Amino acid sequence: MSSEPIRFDTKIAVLLREDLEPWQRLNVTAFLVSGLGTQVPEVVGEPYEDADGVQYLPMFRQPVMIFEGTKETLTAAHARVLSRALPRALFTSDLFATGNDRDNRAAVRAVGTGELDLVGLAVYGPKNAVDKVVKGARMHP
Repeated sequence: MSSEPIRFDTKIAVLLREDLEPWQRLNVTAFLVSGLGTQVPEVVGEPYEDADGVQYLPMFRQPVMIFEGTKETLTAAHARVLSRALPRALFTSDLFATGNDRDNRAAVRAVGTGELDLVGLAVYGPKNAVDKVVKGARMHP
């Protein structure tokens, strides 16, 4: 097994609106990243196993970088991710009032792209492209 550091030419980033409550930040992040592994299988590593042979689910093979920004920062990032056609997930403020996937999808479908009240965005792709998408955001404290 090599001890060389692993370098990734890709990045997973989550951008959260800065005015979210702590519980909302955690909930939005969990929902956003859950979609990436289903559509971009290369982001998921191998299953885990402890010394006693108990197996655990695989997780992302690389770190997830968490950023925060204003509503305007999210709107700009959303436009940039769409123009770059990168794999993405979104979370809108309307989803805090729903309780299941069907209602979540209906809430998003009911609003035009330019009118979405974004509170979170996840993106995956080449490092430089993802960096351009989250430009203007700051690392989450």
